[in-house]
Amino acid sequence: MSKHRKSHTTRATRTVCGLAVAAAITGGVLALPAARASAEPFAIPGIGTLDVPGGAPVTPAPLPTRGQQALDAALSKLGAPYVWGATGPNAFDCSGLVQWAYRQAGVSVPRTTYDQVNGGSPVGRGDLQPGDVVLFNGAEHVGLYAGGGTVVHAPTSGQPVKRAPLDSMPFFAARRY
Repeated sequence: MSKHRKSHTTRATRTVCGLAVAAAITGGVLALPAARASAEPFAIPGIGTLDVPGGAPVTPAPLPTRGQQALDAALSKLGAPYVWGATGPNAFDCSGLVQWAYRQAGVSVPRTTYDQVNGGSPVGRGDLQPGDVVLFNGAEHVGLYAGGGTVVHAPTSGQPVKRAPLDSMPFFAARRY
């Protein structure tokens, strides 16, 4: 039998080694931005001015509009059944879908198409943005503009919530909430 020498590492040795590794990593991380900090300052509204290493400023992703949030909520209900007078979350009529979708975005929208056409701000057909409320047939029907010349709407009994061409119904007005 041979004797084996047991390795003894003290707490002090581990602490010194850990500090040395941390210093090497931190020194490298701190030295890298200092060497590349040739970019101009970049201003972020509501946050302040930052120096961005590497030259090109990074633009933060825009926050979705309330209209986009409402559209996303409506799109999540594609295939839900149409039920006259229904306001969700499992079945909808046309104005109930619009009201429910905007409620998900934190916006209060009137219940009926006749009130929805009088709320919000008027929008021209050529200026539609995703989530704008689009009214058809003299304000008898409503949907949400989904971009690309389409709307999301709850059409009629027997047809589920779906996407349809904007031109498939007679355009009457549009509103932005």
